[in-house]
Amino acid sequence: MQRVFSTYRYSDEPLTSALLAEIAQAGISNVEIYCTPVHLNYRSAQAIRTLSEWIGEHRLTIHSLHSPTERDLLPGKRESGIPISISDPERVRRLDAVDEVKRTLEIAELIPFRHLVQHIGNGREAHDPRKVDAAFNSLEHLTLFAKQRGVSIVLENTPGELGSPSNLRHFVTDTRLDLKFCFDIGHAHMEDGVEISFEPLREHAVMVHAHDNHGEKDEHLLPHSGNVDWDAAMGLFSSAQQDLPIVLEVRAQPANAPSLADATAAFEKLEQSLAAKRSAANS
Repeated sequence: MQRVFSTYRYSDEPLTSALLAEIAQAGISNVEIYCTPVHLNYRSAQAIRTLSEWIGEHRLTIHSLHSPTERDLLPGKRESGIPISISDPERVRRLDAVDEVKRTLEIAELIPFRHLVQHIGNGREAHDPRKVDAAFNSLEHLTLFAKQRGVSIVLENTPGELGSPSNLRHFVTDTRLDLKFCFDIGHAHMEDGVEISFEPLREHAVMVHAHDNHGEKDEHLLPHSGNVDWDAAMGLFSSAQQDLPIVLEVRAQPANAPSLADATAAFEKLEQSLAAKRSAANS
């Protein structure tokens, strides 16, 4: 199992060399960088050159970037900015969102990474043909822009109809765009459940976002801290066509938790469960 740690845990504070050093010292070598203006000034070429130096210094690899969902976040205030949506039916706002995504993709010109994780909408959005058309117009351009930089765009299932696994699968089938999927366990648990939600995405899933909740709020807890059936989830991934990298995408909690030691322990527990499932399947 490939372990990837998402800097979403620290996304309301600047990404620094000291933070990356702590991640590396915890035995984590692959990261997903969550792009917010507070966390990473992805529009600044100098900031990206500096990040490249830090990544090399600490011998880390950027596995993926998470596309920005909001702009102008206030420091320490999650969900305080202006939503960015590539499916906005209003052309001006949609083009502005596409421009933001392009700035993150340009990071690959200095720091190679494999995938850009992208939401189609924001929040619990209903299925709307206008938004689907807008998403197609955006992604038709962005997939080409990404491919030219050696990056593939992966769509993440989100709560609500617009970003549901079944709608994402229909979207890719209908548009024939070169897109893959990031299966988000926590989001699936809030909707139809992990097992049902994984099926539409199974064939083209290339990575997993792992976090827990109690089925109502998008809490982004450590695995085994909510009520997701992780044993069943690992069983699904053990039978997948390829080894899916597991991206731990947890949120800061009261009392400055979870720690990097907690994250490492969570990775080990998931790894043990996955290994047990594979062993049982082969016996």
